[in-house]
Amino acid sequence: MNEFLIYFNMGLKHVLDINAYDHVLFLIALMVPYVFKDWKRVLLLVSLFTFGHTIALILSVFGFVYIKEEVVEFLIPVTILTTALFHLFTAGKNGKKESVNFVAIITLFFGIIHGLGFSNYFKAVMAGNANDKLLPLLEFALGIEAAQIIVVLVVLILAYFAQTVFRFSKRDWALVLSAFIIGVVLPMIIESEIWNQN
Repeated sequence: MNEFLIYFNMGLKHVLDINAYDHVLFLIALMVPYVFKDWKRVLLLVSLFTFGHTIALILSVFGFVYIKEEVVEFLIPVTILTTALFHLFTAGKNGKKESVNFVAIITLFFGIIHGLGFSNYFKAVMAGNANDKLLPLLEFALGIEAAQIIVVLVVLILAYFAQTVFRFSKRDWALVLSAFIIGVVLPMIIESEIWNQN
């Protein structure tokens, strides 16, 4: 039980770490068009992201995949920007149901990219062979899922207040939040170390 809490807390902190806010930014970008009544879709997307994240860690821990750290660190803000741009350009449109499959596939893929971003750190803090890391990895994934649900609840509560108390339309909320995320993430892309590669 003690070991479970160690890796569960590691997963929580991985998402909720204020200094590594890219994960939270992606979740905010992902939640832009949703409200509480969309909870099934929201839970599906969050779980797909966790699944992709976990698959990437498993593939990395067992040595099936390796991507240079600077490439992954560049791709992570690109995934956030892509998600925010998608919701910026689809804000207020009725095609949300048709876009669910697209968003689900993209969320899974982006979860893999974000998981690869954490894989080197996870391998460094975990002693032993790959098989010894499987159970802690799943415990870590549960921590990630719990933290993501916390972030999503906060975003949905903010959306509720913005749309009921402050009378934002769903479209205006999506536009403002997407534009804010784009403004935060563009400097991350511009300042990426990948541009300094020879």
